[in-house]
Amino acid sequence: MTTPRDLLLVTLDVPGTRPVEQGDLSLALAGAELADLLAEESVSLQDDRIVPGLIPATGDRLRGRASAALVRQAPYETVEDWLWRRGRGLAAAYVAEMRAQGQLAAPRHRWMPAGPPQPADSPARSAAARRWAAREPVLVALAAALGIEAGQPVVLDDEALQTVLAAVGHAVTELEGVRQRRRIEDAAFDNIWRAP
Repeated sequence: MTTPRDLLLVTLDVPGTRPVEQGDLSLALAGAELADLLAEESVSLQDDRIVPGLIPATGDRLRGRASAALVRQAPYETVEDWLWRRGRGLAAAYVAEMRAQGQLAAPRHRWMPAGPPQPADSPARSAAARRWAAREPVLVALAAALGIEAGQPVVLDDEALQTVLAAVGHAVTELEGVRQRRRIEDAAFDNIWRAP
């Protein structure tokens, strides 16, 4: 799985218009996994449903988990359902795996509070930077959904990838709506308790 790894590294290296929330990143990583599975023809889409095919073993632990998570019985799973289900906690899983592989640096001091992970100088980071500099459409579109400035809108000829990218954008927007409602409800609750 190169697109999820590259996306995580881009979110750490390229400044965005807003901080990337872990939930948003998890949804985008699930979309990136699906984009890679589509690219290697391990899955296909029928309308918006993910139809699994033959998935070769690669030794990539996260790819293996993504493959194992596919619903293999009709009517299959929608792209949006996949994003929400597979995305749950996915950012933390990628950070842990990439840290174990040496692609993310360990915290400098154990006594300091944990901040965002820092990319290590590695071939993976260089590959992600080259892909970003080349404006690879899927990577750029996923980063744009996370608020990372992507420049011109991405146009893809692949209808299945368009479906995945649109679902990621919709899911991230929906999650932000949930956050806004919670903030409003919390503020209203605080105001009730402060009232004389």
